[in-house]
Amino acid sequence: MTVCEAPGKVYLFGEHAVVYGEPAVPAAIERRATVTAEPRSDDHVRVEAEDLSLDGFTVEYAGDAGDRPDVDVPTPLVEAAMGYVDAAVEQARDAADAPDAGFDITVESDIPLGAGLGSSAAVVVAGIDAATRAIGEPLDRRELADRAYRAEFEVQDGQASRADTFCSTMGGAVRVEGDDCEPIEAPNLPFVVGFDGGAGDTGELVAGVDELREEYGFAADTVESIGELVRTGEGLLEGAVPEGTPSADAEPSPELLAELGELMDFNHGLLAALGVSARSLDAMVWAARDAGAHGAKLTGAGGGGCIVALDASDATETALSFTQGCEDAFRAELATEGVRVVEP
Repeated sequence: MTVCEAPGKVYLFGEHAVVYGEPAVPAAIERRATVTAEPRSDDHVRVEAEDLSLDGFTVEYAGDAGDRPDVDVPTPLVEAAMGYVDAAVEQARDAADAPDAGFDITVESDIPLGAGLGSSAAVVVAGIDAATRAIGEPLDRRELADRAYRAEFEVQDGQASRADTFCSTMGGAVRVEGDDCEPIEAPNLPFVVGFDGGAGDTGELVAGVDELREEYGFAADTVESIGELVRTGEGLLEGAVPEGTPSADAEPSPELLAELGELMDFNHGLLAALGVSARSLDAMVWAARDAGAHGAKLTGAGGGGCIVALDASDATETALSFTQGCEDAFRAELATEGVRVVEP
């Protein structure tokens, strides 16, 4: 039995623009998906997922992972949850050159599903890592991140970016621009997350931005402006972690938080102009700002889900907990370690 866990993420800057080759800076957070993989003597895959739908489910199938058994869970929930598990299993089989490998898989997660926190990426990364390790073919992190991206790309019909899977694999803050992905130094930023309990349709939101870009030149300029904003944010992060100091121990200066927060506010405004915010997200963003947060923005595809704010005090978390439409608010520490093996 092999157990691996991988973190979720928030976007400091750059979602949506990253789809068009602009840079983005996501940061891993200490909310994790845990996948347990046990090899079987046949080619069956049995998946127990307590957290991937409202009721949880257990399914078992053989051969083609597209064969769906009858379970007492609405079909769209099974399809959404199983798609990522299927893709992870297929990537693990391919990496290990073991097309008939079977597994008993258990999935647990404390990352809200579909909320813009990278829940699917964390499941895929942890799943591939656990399955390949379980059959004695562990992958180096770069290959793991690449295979996880390919899995998401397949499930999301070509709309995935490398940002989520690379960040979940490596941990910390990363810079993604096209196929170029690199970890970057960042101090332990005081993230606070607000969750409205919903989830936007990523494909629909991405398509909507694309339509705006095609129709209006200023929408394309807005996407490019987000890219320039990301580069400015990167410049602020350079040198923020003293040499030889672990990121987890590096505290950001008030000046850095103020400047990053201002860019986050600006980034949210640009995303709202592209039509990917929502009334609940805007309400949480303004509640955070009114509570004294350095900055706040939506994170992920938008349309519902989560916002992220910078605030070392308890004020933003408290304000969000009393904001209409906010179902949960929590502090999210920077996860300096990405995917990892844990003792079963």
